[in-house]
Amino acid sequence: MYSRKVLKFLEKNKIRLNDKAKIITLDDEIEGILLNRPDYLEDDTLIIKLSNGYNIGINLRNIKSIKVISKTKPVKTINSKDKIPKKPFISILHTGGTIASKVDYRTGGVVSRFSPDELIKMFPDLKNYGGIHSVFLGNMFSDDMRFSHYKKMAEAVKAEISKGSKGVIITHGTDTLGYTSAALSFMLENVPIPVILVGAQRSSDRGSSDAGMNLICAVKFIKKTSFKGVGICMHENNNDEACVILSGVNARKMHTSRRGAFKTINNDLIARVEYEGNGITFLSEHHNKSGKFKAMTGMSDKVGIVKIHTNFSAEQISFFEEKKYKGLIIEGTGLGHAPISETDKLTKEHSRIRKAIKSLIDSGCVVVMCSQAINGRVNMNVYSPGRDLLNMGVVSGDTMISETAFVKLAWLLGNYKKEEAKRLMNENLRGEIKKRLLL
Repeated sequence: MYSRKVLKFLEKNKIRLNDKAKIITLDDEIEGILLNRPDYLEDDTLIIKLSNGYNIGINLRNIKSIKVISKTKPVKTINSKDKIPKKPFISILHTGGTIASKVDYRTGGVVSRFSPDELIKMFPDLKNYGGIHSVFLGNMFSDDMRFSHYKKMAEAVKAEISKGSKGVIITHGTDTLGYTSAALSFMLENVPIPVILVGAQRSSDRGSSDAGMNLICAVKFIKKTSFKGVGICMHENNNDEACVILSGVNARKMHTSRRGAFKTINNDLIARVEYEGNGITFLSEHHNKSGKFKAMTGMSDKVGIVKIHTNFSAEQISFFEEKKYKGLIIEGTGLGHAPISETDKLTKEHSRIRKAIKSLIDSGCVVVMCSQAINGRVNMNVYSPGRDLLNMGVVSGDTMISETAFVKLAWLLGNYKKEEAKRLMNENLRGEIKKRLLL
C-alpha cells in the first residue's frame, strides 16, 4: 500500500490505481499504468507499468507534473459463490504457482500470495475481453500436486461448462504443468470448450514477468477461435511478441527459468497468438472431437516411473513388485532398452534385472517402456534386448514422453480393467501418439 503522502498526491491529481498517466519528471517524460506499491519499496515511490511490460519506480520528489491519459474502469470479478456473469464469459480457475506469486523480499524467495481478485486486477487489459468468472481452487506450488488435485480441477471444469462458460483457463505452476495438462486431457473426454493451462516463469510482480502476457494470450485464443480440447499457453521464446498453444499431451518444460521454456515433443504446435493486435495463426491441423462430454476422473495411485542408468540394480525394479504396484513406466535408453544382458562376470546383475522385470510383469503389473531421448519413437524390435523385453510383456510407449505415459497409465488403470488398459496404452486417445515422425 502507498503512504498517506502518496495517496493525498494521487487524490489531488485525481488518479487511481490502473489509470494510465503521463508523468513529467526532472529528466524524462513517461507514460504508463499506475500499479500498487510492493511492500519492499520506500513509501514515496510510484510504481508505473510501461507499455513494454516492465515496471519502474518514480519517487515523488522527481515528479514535476502528472496527468491522467485514460481512466480504467475497475475490473469486475465474480467469485464462485457469486452471480455468474452474462454470457459469453471465461472462467479462470486458480491453483497457485508462480503466476499467482510474488517475491518475499525478507527471504528472497517466491511465495504464493495473490488471491484471484488480486491477480486479475494486476492485468487490467482483461476488461477488454468480457466477463470473467474467477474460481479459487487452491494456492500451491505445482510440486505439491497429487492425482486428487487433478480430479478436483476436472470436476471444476465440468461445473463451469454446466454454467455456460465459453472457455476455462487454469493458472498453474510450471514445474509439473505438463503432468496436469496430460491428466486433464485424458479425464475430460470430448470436452466441448477450450481448457487452457497458463503458467509463468517469473512472478507477477517482477518487471520481466511473463504472467500477464501468457494470461491475456490465453484469453484471446479462447475468445477468437473455435478450438476445443486441453492445451497450454506460454511464451514462444524470451521475447514479448507471441505465445504459443501447445498440446496438453505433448508438452515438456525444457528450461528452468527462461520464459520460452515449454516445447512440444514429437508433435507440432497448435497455434501462435500475437500479444499486440489480434493475430492468431494455427500451425497444425486440429480436429475438434464430437461426442458426449464426460469427466472420467479415476486415477490409480499405484503407478510409478523408474529411470534406467548405468550401474542399475534389480532391487530398483523389485521394489515395485514388493509394494504391489499396478503400473510402471521404465524410462529406458535409446530405442527402449534396459541392462538385461549378462556379457561377462561384471554384468551378472543384469540377469537379475531381467528376472526382476519378468517377475514384476507376472505379478500383474503393466510395464511400459519410454525413452530418455527427448525426441523420437520407441522401437524395441531393432536390437535383441528390446525384443527380449517385448517377449517378456513390456508394452512400447511409442512416441509418448514419459510424463504423459505415466499419467495415461494411471488414468487407464483407474478407469478400466488391466487388459483393456494395457491395450489402450498403444491407442492414440488424445493425440499423445504420433503415427508419423519427420526426421
